[in-house]
Amino acid sequence: MKALLSVFVLCILFTSAAAQENAEKLQRFNTFFTGEKHWLVLPVKNGAPKRNIELWVEGELERWFDMELAAGEPDWYAYLDISGWKGKFMELRVDQLDVDSKVFSPVKQVDEDKNAGVLYQEKLRGQFHFSPARGWNNDPNGLVYYKGEYHLFFQHNPYGRGWGNMHWGHAVSKDLVHWKELDIALYPDKFGPMFSGGAVVDENNTMVLFFTGARSWGQGMAWSTDGRNFRKLDHTVVHRISRDNRDPKVIWHEPTGKWTMVLYVERDGGQHTMQFLTSPDLKNWTQSSMVKGGIGDDRYLFECPEFFEIPIEGSPDETKWILTGADSQYAIGTFDGKTFRPETERLNGQLGRGFYAAQTFSNEPQGRRIEIGWWRTHTDKEGMSFNQSMSIPMELKLEKRPEGLRLTRTPVKELESLRGASHHLGKFRLKEGASNPLSAINTELAEIRMEFEPGAASEIILNVRGLPVLYNVEKEELSIDGVRAPVPLQNGKLDLIVYADRTGLEVFAAGGLVFMPVDFNLDPENRSLSLLSKGGAAKVNRLDVYELKSIWK
Repeated sequence: MKALLSVFVLCILFTSAAAQENAEKLQRFNTFFTGEKHWLVLPVKNGAPKRNIELWVEGELERWFDMELAAGEPDWYAYLDISGWKGKFMELRVDQLDVDSKVFSPVKQVDEDKNAGVLYQEKLRGQFHFSPARGWNNDPNGLVYYKGEYHLFFQHNPYGRGWGNMHWGHAVSKDLVHWKELDIALYPDKFGPMFSGGAVVDENNTMVLFFTGARSWGQGMAWSTDGRNFRKLDHTVVHRISRDNRDPKVIWHEPTGKWTMVLYVERDGGQHTMQFLTSPDLKNWTQSSMVKGGIGDDRYLFECPEFFEIPIEGSPDETKWILTGADSQYAIGTFDGKTFRPETERLNGQLGRGFYAAQTFSNEPQGRRIEIGWWRTHTDKEGMSFNQSMSIPMELKLEKRPEGLRLTRTPVKELESLRGASHHLGKFRLKEGASNPLSAINTELAEIRMEFEPGAASEIILNVRGLPVLYNVEKEELSIDGVRAPVPLQNGKLDLIVYADRTGLEVFAAGGLVFMPVDFNLDPENRSLSLLSKGGAAKVNRLDVYELKSIWK
């Protein structure tokens, strides 16, 4: 027993000595330099210990973040924009750095992005889904059409491929398909990291952004007159209401001549609510009403509100208001400028996996309601310098269905510009055991549109590059990689639209009533498609396959 105790004591002493020796190898580090070029180069090693980094400019703390700082050979480089401080005296501080580290000896500045040659061709990069050049992204923010461009802001960590350091990234597009990433729009400041929010265009043709400062938990405001450069108000326009409040969505309400803000607020007992506020000038806000959602793990009306008015298809003079939370569950109702009154609640906006925090564009020039969501793709692998992506853009409509009013989603027409070679198979009987009608097609990226009548078949299986999309006729259910969604036949028929990228499938069924995104890294070696019937013959009324081009080329 004494021998065992002695060994135990020796182990403690050895561990303590090793820890002390390791601690002695680390030191606080700082270095001084003058800003000369556009970018400060920061080496990243995926999985390395995170270090806190600060950039001071002539005695003022301007940037702060943590990152997996590479001690040796980096996996990739992050680029910090210092172009606004050329000629300024700067200090770079790191909380802990190995005493022998040469990582910032010297500090590297460049005018050119040296990684540009390999961007967007990476193995796991979605080829028609937006993702940032490097770093992490999550929620889309501030979707707005302004001065001839669609603006997509997004939650962004420029210094690592994991969540953190929340900035607002920024990208623009002329066509909703091809995106150009711009400089960071909003950096963390005294209010905290820049959490999610929305954007509007005011009567003076100024773009106005609303965000949550995730330290003050107040709602801040920024604006731009060129869609490129942004200034922040030096105080919050809505102070903290309760323990957890965030994600301001702002719209103009024409009948009352006022702005409306919808804000997620967690109340006592874990009660999820959407708080409504009004303002005459975007700066002064008054609480007007509140809608309750779920409690705790019941995530109905939990964070990332979206709120808009939409006409009923076939009755353009009749409109309803839609209120959603981050999981796309929605309510349909009326709104008088102060109070939203739900008429139908807890409707499912999506039945897939990995789709979250969707937002729609304000000021859309054609009057369409266009939505983009965060798609939680599995891309933090194999040395990738980026992680996560956005969904394809979709048009939302409100339709009269047998079960009542329902939102539908369909891919925007602009995506047709990506079509390359096309394969139109027309009408045919799909017999059990028949040869594969899609055997001649070999493609990585695909758009598939079909309508079928199951007839005597028990299952219809569309296999997309090794991932089966299975329709169970008896259950009237679609299943993909364990994700299941009820999809009733309509007049004995089912229509499907499938978009296949490297990182998964987005499936639309029943005229857009069912949206089923499934994040799944497809086998890069498998470029095949197949269609088969089990249990009997089915009738295919239409089958069109389009090979798609990359948005990055």
